[in-house]
Amino acid sequence: MRHLLAAFDLSRDRLYGHLKPRKRRGEFLVSMRQGRSLYPPGVRLGLVLDNYSPHLSTREGPRVGQWAQANNVELAYVPANASWLNRIEAQFTVLRYFVVDGTDHASHTEQACMIRRSIAWRNRHARNRRLGQILNRANIA
Repeated sequence: MRHLLAAFDLSRDRLYGHLKPRKRRGEFLVSMRQGRSLYPPGVRLGLVLDNYSPHLSTREGPRVGQWAQANNVELAYVPANASWLNRIEAQFTVLRYFVVDGTDHASHTEQACMIRRSIAWRNRHARNRRLGQILNRANIA
């Protein structure tokens, strides 16, 4: 099993993603640091997150909230059972449509390569008509 840690920049219409063997708070923080490095420190970033446990800042593990506060990042959580409010979900629909559905990858490496290629293609062809149709169907909010 592999996990896709991804971010979608609405202003640039770009998808970023990294595949990891686990999706815990440590991997999530590494992913956020990589995303933060794409912008100057003075630019405030807003991250929309679902309520998946590595995203949460709790009393037992406040690292996510502390990192966000120290790095000019605002965390916004969608309500429970409302992940469709997060605009990245439509991007995942596209990945499933083009990369996962109806495939039988021989290895995790092959699947990861296809996911990376799909993200790169998506970013180069953000105005593609077929891509837009799939995104429009998937964007509920």
